[in-house]
Amino acid sequence: MTSHTFTSSPPLKGRLTVPGDKSISHRSLMFAGLAVGESRITGLLEGEDVLATAAAMRKLGADIERLGDGTWVVYGAGLGSLLEPRTALDMGNSGTSTRLMMGLLASHAVSATFVGDASLSGRPMNRVIEPLSQMGASFEASSGGTLPCMVRGAFPAVPITYRLPVASAQVKSAVLIAGLNTPGITTVIEPVATRDHTERMLTGFGAQLEIGEDKGERVITIHGEADLTAMDVTVPGDPSSAAFFLVAASIIPGSDLVVENVGLNPTRAGIVTVLKQMGADIEELNAREVGGEPVADLRVRYAPLTGIDVDPAIVPSMVDEFPVLFVAAALAKGTTRCTGLEELRVKESDRIAVMAAALTAAGARVEEQEDGLTIYGTGGEPLNGTSGEPVKTHLDHRIAMSMAVAGLTSKNGVEVDDTAPIATSFPSFMELLEGASR
Repeated sequence: MTSHTFTSSPPLKGRLTVPGDKSISHRSLMFAGLAVGESRITGLLEGEDVLATAAAMRKLGADIERLGDGTWVVYGAGLGSLLEPRTALDMGNSGTSTRLMMGLLASHAVSATFVGDASLSGRPMNRVIEPLSQMGASFEASSGGTLPCMVRGAFPAVPITYRLPVASAQVKSAVLIAGLNTPGITTVIEPVATRDHTERMLTGFGAQLEIGEDKGERVITIHGEADLTAMDVTVPGDPSSAAFFLVAASIIPGSDLVVENVGLNPTRAGIVTVLKQMGADIEELNAREVGGEPVADLRVRYAPLTGIDVDPAIVPSMVDEFPVLFVAAALAKGTTRCTGLEELRVKESDRIAVMAAALTAAGARVEEQEDGLTIYGTGGEPLNGTSGEPVKTHLDHRIAMSMAVAGLTSKNGVEVDDTAPIATSFPSFMELLEGASR
């Protein structure tokens, strides 16, 4: 374990670029690996999670190489032509690639065993096992629907109409990806819209999708036995990674920072909306579209924040950003109430309980509810910080980075018990933080 104490920081200045979007990075490797021909990917996030996806796709027959300039070249195996992997697919810490790859294998005549690290092996897979079983795939999971899990694909799989019981882009994507190689039409009904990178990118690779509405719900259909054609992908900067710097610059007096090339897909950019509602000074510069995804440079300047009641409807568009939003709320004036966050209890850690404990240890006043947190802000006064005991991150990269941000405006610093998990999603985090605070 690598503990680190984050201490009061000078203003954050200059320009920085965050790593590529993790969700889009995973999907670009998978879909390029299913397409016929050569795809080139630039801006790929080279964190451990995405590298696990690349390794798994290689085992299934895709030819993937990284060039010296950071471009990744993928020669696809072709949809329907996956090889049966000779050894288990080790997904490391990545819940996204595990659930999406289960969808991928569900409609191919192959078997594979998924394994992962201690954190991933505790995360439930039943939410994807359920619809994929309806399509004909069979699963032998560990107790509680966890990894290790053996998947036997169905060929041909059976098209289904599946209504998501909870808002989950991963479950939606798993079913749509399974539908790619399933004869007929597969339909997913979403009561609440979730991130739509899968739909945007599959359309780019040549799949036929229709997206409509019925009684206020989103209905997505995909036509099976698709032919995917290779394409080049430019991965925009990850809004989840940008969020740490947006919050840090908002709460450190004197900051004026530009975070370049941030993906602002409306199904993902809820953190920007909520910070602005709290009074953050965030300006979108050079707005543009890259590969079907909206992108802009974000200029953020220090501004006093005010507590708000966060609308539960925005949760799916910023579910991963709540830990760092809690930090912003702890420094705001007044009370912030966040509800509808049950999903946070089954992330890499129980992010509601873990953040409540971590913020309390750093001197913030919070109250934990079953579905969220109420945070009583200091009105801009720095938190006291930790004394003696480091905050426990429970191997969760977002907890580690969020509490690092809390330390930047603290009297005595915040000691984080382990910064090693940060490498799973944001290997350059410490380096960028140091550069912006010089």
